[in-house]
Amino acid sequence: MANNSVSYTGVKNSVAETNHEGDFGCSVKELRSLMELRGAEGLHKIQDCYGDVQGLCTRLKTSPVEGLSGNPADIERRQTVFGQNFIPPKKPKTFLQLVWEALQDVTLIILEIAAIISLGLSFYRPPGGGTETCATAAGGVEDEGEAEAGWIEGVAILLSVICVVLVTAFNDWSKEKQFRGLQSRIEQEQKFTVVRGGQVIQIPVADIVVGDIAQVKYGDLLPADGVLIQGNDLKIDESSLTGESDHVKKTLDKDPLLLSGTHVMEGSGKMVVTAVGVNSQTGIIFTLLGSGDDEEKEKEKEEKEKKKDKKGKKQDGTVENRNKAKAQDGAAMEMQPLKSEEGIDGDDAKEKKKANLPKKEKSVLQGKLTKLAVQIGKAGLVMSAITVIILVLYFVIDTFWVQQLPWLKECTPVYIQYFVKFFIIGVTVLVVAVPEGLPLAVTISLAYSVKKMMKDNNLVRHLDACETMGNATAICSDKTGTLTMNRMTVVQVYVADKHYRKVPEPDLMPDKTLDLLVNGIAVNCAYTTKILPPEKEGGLPRHVGNKTECALLSFTLDLKKDYQAVRNEIPEENLYKVYTFNSVRKSMSTVLKNTDGSYRMFSKGASEIILKKCVKILNSDGESKVFRPRDRDDMVKKVIEPMASEGLRTICIAYRDFPAGELEPEWENENAILNSLTCICVVGIEDPVRPEVPDAIKKCQRAGITVRMVTGDNINTARAIATKCGILHPGDDFLCLEGKEFNRRIRNEKGEIEQERIDKIWPKLRVLARSSPTDKHTLVKGIIDSTVVEQRQVVAVTGDGTNDGPALKKADVGFAMGIAGTDVAKEASDIILTDDNFSSIVKAVMWGRNVYDSISKFLQFQLTVNVVAVIVAFTGACITQDSPLKAVQMLWVNLIMDTFASLALATEPPTESLLLRRPYGRNKPLISRTMMKNILGHGVYQLTVIFTLLFVGEKIFDIDSGRHAPLHAPPSEHYTIVFNTFVMMQLFNEINARKIHGERNVFEGIYNNPIFCSIVIGTFIIQIIIVQFGGKPFSCIGLSIDQWLWCIFLGIGALLWGQLIATIPTSRLKFLKEAGHGTQKDEIPDEELEEDMEEIDHAERELRRGQILWFRGLNRIQTQIRVVNAFRSSLYEGLEKPESRSSIHNFMTHPEFRIEDSEPHIPLIDDTDAEDDAPTKRNSSSPRSCSPPPSPNKNNNAVDSGIHLAIDISKSATSSSPGSPLHSLETSL
Repeated sequence: MANNSVSYTGVKNSVAETNHEGDFGCSVKELRSLMELRGAEGLHKIQDCYGDVQGLCTRLKTSPVEGLSGNPADIERRQTVFGQNFIPPKKPKTFLQLVWEALQDVTLIILEIAAIISLGLSFYRPPGGGTETCATAAGGVEDEGEAEAGWIEGVAILLSVICVVLVTAFNDWSKEKQFRGLQSRIEQEQKFTVVRGGQVIQIPVADIVVGDIAQVKYGDLLPADGVLIQGNDLKIDESSLTGESDHVKKTLDKDPLLLSGTHVMEGSGKMVVTAVGVNSQTGIIFTLLGSGDDEEKEKEKEEKEKKKDKKGKKQDGTVENRNKAKAQDGAAMEMQPLKSEEGIDGDDAKEKKKANLPKKEKSVLQGKLTKLAVQIGKAGLVMSAITVIILVLYFVIDTFWVQQLPWLKECTPVYIQYFVKFFIIGVTVLVVAVPEGLPLAVTISLAYSVKKMMKDNNLVRHLDACETMGNATAICSDKTGTLTMNRMTVVQVYVADKHYRKVPEPDLMPDKTLDLLVNGIAVNCAYTTKILPPEKEGGLPRHVGNKTECALLSFTLDLKKDYQAVRNEIPEENLYKVYTFNSVRKSMSTVLKNTDGSYRMFSKGASEIILKKCVKILNSDGESKVFRPRDRDDMVKKVIEPMASEGLRTICIAYRDFPAGELEPEWENENAILNSLTCICVVGIEDPVRPEVPDAIKKCQRAGITVRMVTGDNINTARAIATKCGILHPGDDFLCLEGKEFNRRIRNEKGEIEQERIDKIWPKLRVLARSSPTDKHTLVKGIIDSTVVEQRQVVAVTGDGTNDGPALKKADVGFAMGIAGTDVAKEASDIILTDDNFSSIVKAVMWGRNVYDSISKFLQFQLTVNVVAVIVAFTGACITQDSPLKAVQMLWVNLIMDTFASLALATEPPTESLLLRRPYGRNKPLISRTMMKNILGHGVYQLTVIFTLLFVGEKIFDIDSGRHAPLHAPPSEHYTIVFNTFVMMQLFNEINARKIHGERNVFEGIYNNPIFCSIVIGTFIIQIIIVQFGGKPFSCIGLSIDQWLWCIFLGIGALLWGQLIATIPTSRLKFLKEAGHGTQKDEIPDEELEEDMEEIDHAERELRRGQILWFRGLNRIQTQIRVVNAFRSSLYEGLEKPESRSSIHNFMTHPEFRIEDSEPHIPLIDDTDAEDDAPTKRNSSSPRSCSPPPSPNKNNNAVDSGIHLAIDISKSATSSSPGSPLHSLETSL
């Protein structure tokens, strides 16, 4: 103690001393190198350099008992010398950077160039006209108004570009801000317990300094590195730093070093802090991780870890402990794979990394859109080039050949002026061709979806993840917390001679049994395990401590008893002796001493262990009766195995009385004590599946998405849960592997992973149990890199631990858990599930597909407008040398209507029907053949109407012709009608564009989208204003009511025409090509055929339905005949033998009797040509069902393929006549 007091005074005086490292007896560097040692080496170093921990405290001027003085000056000095416990966050991107990123889009660049050219040309004023002789040539120069308005075109395009860029940048910026807000909130809440000035206080994690004495206890995440001063039974999970899953025992004489970012799993203690922030072990790793791109990465990582560190502090609540545990868990694991992947070795790695940074693989949609924009741009260029060439030739031939004028020197400027005018017309055609609205539609659609997805518990961090999700073909999900509730719960009980399938009402049990049960659980569970009230109204109660014990405690609450009352009566210090649970004993027992001197011991543990020690059991009256080995075997068969086969963990609760008179038992002789017990009950515990999950998984499978479960749990539990969720269907031919077996199968002799080997496994793999984070990463990478299937697989992964980081990063879409997830996981993810629920993933798929469809709808609309506008501008320019649609009108149609249309079509809400089709895949073109049919079909209608009006309109309406009007003439009714009709047709075609798969009812669900309705009506009203009052700028003149009605009638014609187009089957139109393919490995010639298979054409479906019904009937008859034959063979004798069902394993692997399903099923991605092989599969299945193949690995076959009709065991046992099973089968068919 003397020693301490000395060091303590030291602290007081130290304030006066000057501020340099010499003040303290050790430098940052020494402490850092000390913390890098492990175990015994660290201990020797302390002994060599400091004598003992006491000596280290003295050098750090702190007292193991009193802690630091808490004097602000002292704290500040320590922060200057040893650093703060805080890792600086990464600077957020500035708004300008985001704007710059948004500008990199190809479509936008094409638009910018076109706009700048057209702007430049509009300001080009040729020198004064030469002589009259030069050009009476064709096409009077455009009138003044038109020339003045030339700049509008270019400016308008630039405005649309600016619009898109700002919207995109603003979205990214607000998203980033939201995310940071979330993070900083988390950070401020974290506290840790330290001793300062002899007082135990809680301080924010960032305020911890070197020399602080911190108290650590079960469940803490350590915020800094330190050396143990005193500990009781302290065990740490260091897997996050070392990857070793075993808990490390920390003692003063063996291994006193505690590292930041690790988790305290048992016990408690005190440590002196030796390194904080960037100098702590986790900090060092984060700095390393960031070395590739120093500035940015480092900060980002550190920020993550800072959050992580902080996490631990505040917690005692379980949820938090859980988080912590996970958090840690990852830090390290992540580090290893990350390091290896990114090869942090010297400069070349840095260079490499810099090069790769911006090269983020484009999302599927972006890729297709860019390609499409380029295709459209090329087409536009060709059209505009042709326009220019035709105009020039027309002019040259007319002037120099027909009129036979010589080329005069003084006329050159005039000719040049003509050529420039032609060039401007060409640029106009090009500008009309490029869909300005496209980038905007994409942005709006994504931004809108992201906003709405927040309501569906998806916090989207990267915009494109939302749309990639629509193409997902595989989801690898965690089990705990995502598919299940992550709360162990007692679901079955065997008590008082009865097996209850759910928790029984308390009045069904004898009172005596009930009391024993409640006392046994309350006393014989660690007193640190408790059930606390929920944090917020309507939440679930919080579980603190060991999960299995929590399940038992909540079981007593379900029995309407209060365990806390029992604990208050018998406080922890009154327990006579406790045999704590450990992996060797597999049981826990607590001895109570009664007032009369007798003892009572309660035991609980794995049922197979405790039941062997039981000699009595409580019967239905609560009296004990003899329990013989024969009874035990019965119980195992009838109770324990059925529970185990459903994935339950079985726990037996028992007690034993030691009468008062005898000698005191030998408590040290455990085997003698833990014997001749009386069994009270056996409970089955599981982590129940979330109620909404099976339905969500069914939806995924229907949508062509394969769900795989990757879990650390054992294979039987995993298989049972997978079956409950619907990931496995009894009778399917799918693999369930353990991590070890998976690794054995995918590695060659040298232990390297081979893609071909993975390809053999993954298509059938549905459950990967006992898997490590590396296995998860390997599986995801294997599926993504696989070339077995035509489409590259798009994989989504869920993860919560830090160690899931690499897998989340590798996946196309990473989902992190918002509640249970660690910061590293969130940082690596694309979408955060705020409610940790699998069904939210299905919502994400729906939104993703919706984005894709919205964009296709918009494209269908926009391209119709463009095709028509380009052809009109082109022919008009060539035939009349004057475009019927003026620049300003074009602009209104192009820019305003497209922008609004993009808003209207991009905000369609998703419907369930989106989940009825397979993912489009990466090379499915954006514009399918049905859409191409619609675009061209509507184009034909609109062009017919416009040209009819253009060339014979004046006769129909009996008005003056607008063609060949003299220069500076006022706007004509004729051209106004053309313009107005054009706009009306677009308006009604916008309604047609709502459906892209050839559906008939285009109005379906239109009221669910108020934005759409208001935009259509709004556009209509503005159009009336433009026509009636637009005057000269819009080249319009007011129309009469009759003329308006004709225009509207021609517009409505577009809806009727749409019905006509829907009747033409797409498959007949072989000449239609698609556009906007994804990137393809090599063009597949049979693509046409596939397209026909996949394309959804509702009209054709009707025709097919009749055929399907007919085939179905045939199949049914064949199947029934096959069943009868199968039964004639000796198969059913095999099924009769009841003993073949004795053990769980046989029970699981016994190939049930199966009949392939005769319903046509929606093919999943894996069986591309399911339809073709169906007949062959069916035939092959009947021989297989007669002689089940021996399965090489007992656990692997979930059971062979097909839908099985298992014959009820009881029935088959009783019915000896061969008729009865056959009969039961017939009826079930």
